[in-house]
Amino acid sequence: MAPRKTAKPTTIPCLPCKGTGEVSRPVRVGRNRRTVGQQTGMCLNCFGAGEIPADDSPREGR
Repeated sequence: MAPRKTAKPTTIPCLPCKGTGEVSRPVRVGRNRRTVGQQTGMCLNCFGAGEIPADDSPREGR
């Protein structure tokens, strides 16, 4: 029998959160919208998973 082929990874790490699933956003307060700190929240690009589906580039001839 032939050896099994390894499957290609179907996901890649999310770039905005670098695979952590969390991103930091500045917190602004007051009339002048002064920045006072940062708040950590869920990454909206990967919805907190830290991975996004691999880009399936279209094949030639399709």
